[in-house]
Amino acid sequence: MSHATLSPKRGGTLRGATLPKWFPWAVAVGSIAAGLGISAAAGLGSSIQWALIAAVLFVLGSFAISARIEGRRQAKDRVATSLVWVAFILAVIPLASLVWETVKRGVQVLDGYFLTHSMGVVADTEPGGGIYHAILGTLEQVGLATLFSVPIGVLTAIYLVEYGRGRLAKAVTFFVDVMTGIPSIVAGLFVLSLWVLILDMGPSGLAGAFALCILMIPVVVRSTEEMLKLVPNELREASLALGVPKWRTILKVVLPTSVGGIITGVMLAIARITGETAPVLLLVWGTDFINANPFKDPQESLPMYIYLQYSAGSDPAYDRAWAAALTLIAFIMILNLLARGIARWKAPKTGR
Repeated sequence: MSHATLSPKRGGTLRGATLPKWFPWAVAVGSIAAGLGISAAAGLGSSIQWALIAAVLFVLGSFAISARIEGRRQAKDRVATSLVWVAFILAVIPLASLVWETVKRGVQVLDGYFLTHSMGVVADTEPGGGIYHAILGTLEQVGLATLFSVPIGVLTAIYLVEYGRGRLAKAVTFFVDVMTGIPSIVAGLFVLSLWVLILDMGPSGLAGAFALCILMIPVVVRSTEEMLKLVPNELREASLALGVPKWRTILKVVLPTSVGGIITGVMLAIARITGETAPVLLLVWGTDFINANPFKDPQESLPMYIYLQYSAGSDPAYDRAWAAALTLIAFIMILNLLARGIARWKAPKTGR
């Protein structure tokens, strides 16, 4: 077979030989079969090992065959595409495995009773009980953190994009970058030393919300800042040319244009803090009873509940931990779907 077959096309153009569309799938099937064969011949018992062998064979096979038929330039393009697909599959497999394992083990005790009862009269080694008190605590703590963080984060981002100049803006940007990398345990220790030890306010859901607020603010600032930068300057200039004040231009033009991205960034920040355990462990402590008052006494939360139940070491506690983890994943998924819906609803209308 020649390196490249030139065939006349309509209009007198020439085109090099190309492989069929099913070529990548054929190479993938062959690579998987070869990987299984090599793994069996070498006595490799791990599925990860034969999967990596298959991935290497897929990339090398795509390059070798494409270079022979289509030429080295097209072969390099296929190698890049193959690497993208391999990276995608390597990222999806652990995620899919985690979701599958959580669903498989979480549905065993996840029912209406589990969602509407607490652990007040049930020992960790006994079956029964539920996560109502943990759901209530998580909603209140995350809600308070969002209430504190969103206005501060959005206003800070507006200052940096619309007004920020000079040393103050650089200092704010620097500290936002520093706060982005702060571990959750450090935020918890800071609030613990100030709120619990110095002010002697005691553990509560509010104390945990303060620590979650520290973690949430930089995410909101960064995401909102990027969304505001995407708003075309022509919109601002057109509004200012009509004599509209700058604050009103921001309120009526800039924010409505970027509201979809801002809401998405807020939801991502909420998703990040919802699963934090260290601040809750230090500041909220946890309880087996229902506490609907986040301003006084310890509260429970879903991450803390999962940690305590899994630490109990009994089969009923393991089942409750997996069910709580499934509930937490579902909660975050609902938040993301809600964010997409609001972003679509609030997106600026286009068209004639």
